[in-house]
Amino acid sequence: MRKLLVVLALALPLFAAIEKPAPPADLAKPPADAQRLENGLVMKKLADGKGTGKLQGDDFARLRYTVWKADGTLVQHVPNGSSLLIAQNKMLPGWAMAVKEMVPGEARRVWIPASLGAGKIKEGEMLVIDTELLDIIPYPKTPEDVAAPPADAIKTESGLAYKVLRPGTGTVHPKRSSTVVVHYSGWTTDGKMFDSSILRGQSIDFSLDGVIKGWTEGLQLMVEGERTRFWIPAHLAYGNEKGKPQGMLVFDVELMNVR
Repeated sequence: MRKLLVVLALALPLFAAIEKPAPPADLAKPPADAQRLENGLVMKKLADGKGTGKLQGDDFARLRYTVWKADGTLVQHVPNGSSLLIAQNKMLPGWAMAVKEMVPGEARRVWIPASLGAGKIKEGEMLVIDTELLDIIPYPKTPEDVAAPPADAIKTESGLAYKVLRPGTGTVHPKRSSTVVVHYSGWTTDGKMFDSSILRGQSIDFSLDGVIKGWTEGLQLMVEGERTRFWIPAHLAYGNEKGKPQGMLVFDVELMNVR
């Protein structure tokens, strides 16, 4: 079971400290109105989504979900207010098939047989997963404007340049003493990616007074839910520090939480 937990969730907090949801009444027997596929996968839509796009190619899915065994045993639970960003190849095959049919905001229950469990489900057993697709995050491709800030980028007195890629839903800006939770990808101006929390499948948290100057300044301009691209000149990045990426650096940053 330990291997299954790793595949599904990438090290969640122990759910003993989280209120456990009650198992659905139809765990062991999907209802008559559920969709049944020839490969054995069974799905039922629980809530319509508001988005229109679906997962494509190497897109990542931001999910909230709960996993049960058919006997009602709770395997894993991501509660309201939390989410995980997961690559499609990190999901059980049957789960990935279901999520690929969803749009953001949609919720589905899926019954996954052993044949679609990649060896993680015992023969004759199944897992039932309630999934809410919160967002679709494209694979971090090199920005076309990575070489220099475009004309519509905003520049600050320090030399930092930035452009909002997606407005946020929050209203509070972090302070210099704040701790933030982010997802990010970083490139040098020749288009080489040198780091990405998205590819690692895990967000990071840090205090704004403990990172490079460009991040300290830039993150304070953001609100929760916002995605912004930053062009950070060398004097606000790593300067000539050995072992670090040199010159101007470009970061796409999503601010997920401010503490």
